[in-house]
Amino acid sequence: MGTPDFAVAPLDALIEAGFNVVGVVTNPDKPAGRGRKIQESAVKVYAKNKGLTIFQPEKFRDEEFLSELRALKADLQIVVAFKMLPQVVWDMPAKGTVNLHASLLPHYRGAAPLNWAIINGEKETGVTTFLLKHEIDTGNIIKQERVVIGEDETVGELHDKLMVVGSALIVDTVRSIQDDSYTLISQEELLAGEQSIHAPKIFKEDCRIDWSKDINNVYNLIKGLSPYPAAWAVFTSAEVKDLSIKIFQASKEVCDHKHTIGSLVSDSKTYLKVAVKGGYINLLTIQMAGKKRMNVLDFLRGFDIGPFLG
Repeated sequence: MGTPDFAVAPLDALIEAGFNVVGVVTNPDKPAGRGRKIQESAVKVYAKNKGLTIFQPEKFRDEEFLSELRALKADLQIVVAFKMLPQVVWDMPAKGTVNLHASLLPHYRGAAPLNWAIINGEKETGVTTFLLKHEIDTGNIIKQERVVIGEDETVGELHDKLMVVGSALIVDTVRSIQDDSYTLISQEELLAGEQSIHAPKIFKEDCRIDWSKDINNVYNLIKGLSPYPAAWAVFTSAEVKDLSIKIFQASKEVCDHKHTIGSLVSDSKTYLKVAVKGGYINLLTIQMAGKKRMNVLDFLRGFDIGPFLG
């Protein structure tokens, strides 16, 4: 059960490992993009190519869907990057339903664990397999694999790395369940009374850069939102309208300076950076509202940045 690319790799790994995938459940087709063309999920595209049985229920409690799911007589269900399921679905197989989550549970429960791990400056994260229960991302842990977060690693790069690690962990988990050679670990015991770090859904305002924060906080936000949904900022000028940009790639320059915090600094030809506490954030790949993404050199060649400079 899954929808995006992150869910395709574990599905492929299970098939390559020789497991009998009797059915695939994914989101219904929906219009997307400017042309509003009907788009199939990445999991559906893969499943069609493999000739797998596909289900796309609008509602998980629909009796026809539940009957079809029961008829598969699956021993185990695997959930990767999918919707919340009612108990009637996740409690159906004899061996339960396993979820692959992109964090080291019990921390970073929620919809955006990779983003928040980088935004919060974590040095490592990982993937966890656990058995589903009522409360989201709280079930007993089966296995975990730790992964180091690189100093300059973006969430897109971390996503691709964990997709591979998670695929191997899913195969390892299913084999352990098949052999009954695993021990469940309680998340509450791991927390030992501490509070879990949450990873809620990312909204537009979460992506706005607060230039008053120090250089590491700003840099981590940009990395944690690149390439999607992307950090953004608005620069103002008394002479022309505001300049709104998304920042997809940046670097940090640690140093002392006397520029106003949050001001743009540039020679109008070769660099564009923002003054922050502890140095500068060098902008490398950006996108103005209504324009295509471009590198900063192309941007400076075609846009008069002068009025916005500090």
